[in-house]
Amino acid sequence: MDYDYFRGSKKYGFQSDATSFNFINAWWLAEVSTLVYASENFVRSQFNKAGLPEVKYFENQSTQCYVANNDKLAIVAFRGSEIWKKKEKFDLKEVVADLKTDIDIWLTNWQQGGKVHRGFKEALEEVWPDLLPYVRKLHDKGCKIWITGHSLGGALATLFADRYGSAKGVYTFGSPRVGNEVFKENFEVKIYRFVNNHDIVPRVPLPVKYVHVGELKFIDSDGIIRDTMIENERPVDDSRDDPYGLEGTNQPKNNAFKGFVPAPFRDHVPLLYAIHIWNNIIESQK
Repeated sequence: MDYDYFRGSKKYGFQSDATSFNFINAWWLAEVSTLVYASENFVRSQFNKAGLPEVKYFENQSTQCYVANNDKLAIVAFRGSEIWKKKEKFDLKEVVADLKTDIDIWLTNWQQGGKVHRGFKEALEEVWPDLLPYVRKLHDKGCKIWITGHSLGGALATLFADRYGSAKGVYTFGSPRVGNEVFKENFEVKIYRFVNNHDIVPRVPLPVKYVHVGELKFIDSDGIIRDTMIENERPVDDSRDDPYGLEGTNQPKNNAFKGFVPAPFRDHVPLLYAIHIWNNIIESQK
């Protein structure tokens, strides 16, 4: 709640017509993927501040999704697991619902071809009947549709993008694997998936029957974004000299994640994705 979302948005506006990888859009969507863990009123206020005055919230059991738009673009953002949501009261039912979704790893048939994680598919089905016509209406009004999510939200964003089929761009952060090889072969949406260093979630489910889709953007131990990674490298709890400072702004530097949180879990923290991407934007301007 203390983070200043979209702080650089006036200088780096969202580029809704981009057709290839775009660092600025990646930063925006990482901020969005972090923001949607907050309370609904706060989320609405921050979207409004960022120039997205219309906000629709979809919720059903284990699935939560925001659609924020103006006259030019609409961002469809799926929230990740409830355990990452900051709230005043711990809701065991919501956490259990998400856990059921995450651990239901049986493969099931997918409409567009191949097989996908049954829990993820069922989670998308919870909001699909209401979400699809709303997004189509915005598309028909001329909005470019952008889709994003962190963790479980990234998995749902991947499935929604594939089934919807008319997305302008898709960026996911710390997303698990979603489907099998045939699903990948039939996947036609351009998607960029970010993995932060030793983040454990993109390494599950295990690559026995599951594979990733999309173009990889890997954040290494120095915070540099690369196009390759070692999928099965042994996680090391490295100590980054200046790990989570947001360069070029007055955002506080935060070492709170060092020391007591194992690297595979620390690197999954959604805000770190936004900070690292922002730092790469600033570095490229020097």
